[in-house]
Amino acid sequence: MKLYTQKRAPNPRRVHMFLAEKHLDIPTVDFDIMSGEHRTDDLRSMNPAMTLPVLELDDGTALAESVAICRYLEELHPEPNLMGRTALKRATIEMWNRRAELLLALPVMFSIRHGVPAFSVLEPEQVPDWSALSRRKALEGMALLNAQLSRNQFIAGAEFTIADITAFVGIEFGRIIKLAIPEEMPNLARWRGEVAARPSASA
Repeated sequence: MKLYTQKRAPNPRRVHMFLAEKHLDIPTVDFDIMSGEHRTDDLRSMNPAMTLPVLELDDGTALAESVAICRYLEELHPEPNLMGRTALKRATIEMWNRRAELLLALPVMFSIRHGVPAFSVLEPEQVPDWSALSRRKALEGMALLNAQLSRNQFIAGAEFTIADITAFVGIEFGRIIKLAIPEEMPNLARWRGEVAARPSASA
């Protein structure tokens, strides 16, 4: 297998954290997204959407989208488990992973892509109002996760899962726009510190 990636970008970082939690070592090919280095015919043939990461299997099959890649790796290497062992646990983790993605990680990404001039290479038609709205939506997502973490050690319950990876990567990406965890969200701050201390956080 080979992973085509850009380690600093949020979606590839999700896969790198997942790999680190699984103690898996996969050869990587790193691209500079900001310079468009990944926009090659070879990568387009593997992923017409031209996004990273892409996992190329030994038989040439290509998997794109970070959660799909993680799902494949989870099936091959179920322990330590990050996506649930039972039907209910898998559904619960998927629910919270989607919330972390849709209500936090994506708004952070939109705020950056539409509000930071350097990201105009990725978003030529930047919409500042969308950036401001997305920032507010990200804070609302943080508040929802803070409430959830008042009852649980991790996002989806008592165990660390892919939902924690998605939320953590989203919060860390927000540092580009100085989007810090508000003081009135101590549960989220506690959780962020615990996840940041995991070896996978620096993967």
